[in-house]
Amino acid sequence: MATVKYSAVAFAAGLGLSVGAALSFYLARKASRSAAPKIWGTQPHPGWEPPKKLPVPPAIENGKMVAIDPRVIGGKKCYPLIISAVVPRPVAFVSTVSKDGQQNLAPFSYFTAMHDPPCVVICVCRAGHRNGGKKDTMANIDETKEFTVSVLSEWFLEQANHTCGNYDEDVDEMALSGLTKEPSLKVKPPRVKESAVHMECKLKHKYETKGYNGEDTATIVVGEIVMFHVNESVAKKTPSGSTYVGLEELQPISRLGGNIYGRSRECFDLARPDRDWQKR
Repeated sequence: MATVKYSAVAFAAGLGLSVGAALSFYLARKASRSAAPKIWGTQPHPGWEPPKKLPVPPAIENGKMVAIDPRVIGGKKCYPLIISAVVPRPVAFVSTVSKDGQQNLAPFSYFTAMHDPPCVVICVCRAGHRNGGKKDTMANIDETKEFTVSVLSEWFLEQANHTCGNYDEDVDEMALSGLTKEPSLKVKPPRVKESAVHMECKLKHKYETKGYNGEDTATIVVGEIVMFHVNESVAKKTPSGSTYVGLEELQPISRLGGNIYGRSRECFDLARPDRDWQKR
């Protein structure tokens, strides 16, 4: 068994960094599935081979496309369209502190990440209830250049959702929702103890976006992760020794359109195509 394990690692390394890492991750996850909840299914069309066509639902096949010009309907009316079309989205639970020590906590689903250097990317829209002024999260990041991101999981979703109200500046959302503050190591904003994965971040870049009327409508924040915290119950190891987070244990929650959230209840593996396909 050990020979097979190390042969797989060597093979992964020979394929190159990205493909090798993906294979190593796949092997580790596959080995841990026997004791995991039954969320793993098969891919939608396991017998498919290129360049065969796959069946399209008749309603889609025969339906007409509706063209929508965002400049005609206006940026604000694009909101329900964009949040229901770009789904599912992960949720960043962002903790900040003002220069005067006032703490703030809020979830953001305009959120993604990159890995070298490890960074999170969050879009913080302007506050409609403050006549287009900055939300507390953005104001605090501007002042201190620091924040933390805690990953949202199912077991504390209702508490997390309770922090997203349009509260006054002096409200401590973490205390209001009953969540627990955990001190950070390299930044001042606390982490959310109930979360299984935390990232301490420092502002690396920011970019102001302007709406059709020329006014600032949002800020794209790039934060460099200066410290990870991963609960041992979700921390896993690939055969090559890299840490990853177990999907079954994390129970991540995603955001969909409107007030809809999603669970990861059925997942499947789908490998990347080999480069040799371009020669066939």
